[in-house]
Amino acid sequence: MTTPYIHFIINPVSGGGKHNINVQFIKEFFPSHQIIVDYTQYKGHAMLLTKAAMENNPYCIVACGGDGTINEVASCLVHSNIALGIVPVGSGNGLASHLNIPKEIDKAMQVISIGRTIKIDAGKANHYYFFSNMGIAIDALIIKKYERASKKSLMSYVWSSLTAALEYRPAEALVKINGESIWINPMLLLISNSNEMGYNMSLTPNASLTDGKLDVFMVPKINFLKKVQLGIYIITGKIDKFKKARTMRTTVLDIALPKKIFIDAQIDGEYQFLKTNKVYVTIIRQAITVLV
Repeated sequence: MTTPYIHFIINPVSGGGKHNINVQFIKEFFPSHQIIVDYTQYKGHAMLLTKAAMENNPYCIVACGGDGTINEVASCLVHSNIALGIVPVGSGNGLASHLNIPKEIDKAMQVISIGRTIKIDAGKANHYYFFSNMGIAIDALIIKKYERASKKSLMSYVWSSLTAALEYRPAEALVKINGESIWINPMLLLISNSNEMGYNMSLTPNASLTDGKLDVFMVPKINFLKKVQLGIYIITGKIDKFKKARTMRTTVLDIALPKKIFIDAQIDGEYQFLKTNKVYVTIIRQAITVLV
């Protein structure tokens, strides 16, 4: 195509499939000749659709979905001149919340039509990009359980967290960060690029998408009462009061789990099975342009 256009990639099942985003709805905001619309059919499909759309050099590619869909689209756009648009219709919507993109669909569409952009950083863990956060401890098990829930909601997330707290067994990890080698049996080992995990919850409230740093949040193995206390602090936004936690800022870190063969991880709220026991994490400055 020779004229600039906007390419929409819609996850029809995001947020329980209750959103009303379709071609007719989008035409209320943009002329027909300016838009192309694709629908995802399975996990990973958004990446294929994005790569195909990039061949036509759109002005921007809009991800209509949750953090997982947004991650798939955004990962393809790293180092690209094509902007990312976001219409958040997922459950947690952590990245959109950090960027102050409205959850109301019509208002999010207006953000795209106005066209204001900023450059944001991206994290990279091995060959995976992340824009909000990634982790290799209890949060991976929480997401694994949450993805199996029949309904994606805050209560499903809380229930997944409670059951994971009972089942999770930490595996010894060696974290090399800022010239320091730290041995830890992590209950939590979260690396954040943004200040929100979703559902307005945060472990790294001072993290920023534009500061060229990653915020690392570590909690060693703790007893069940401490887990409950940690959960309460997270829900109430008082994570700074939890004394067992350690927060560090860095541009790169190495993680190894010598007693494991593979690693369960969550990357931007999606479960990933890493066929390695090592993770190399770094930050890519101004990796992507986003409409905000």
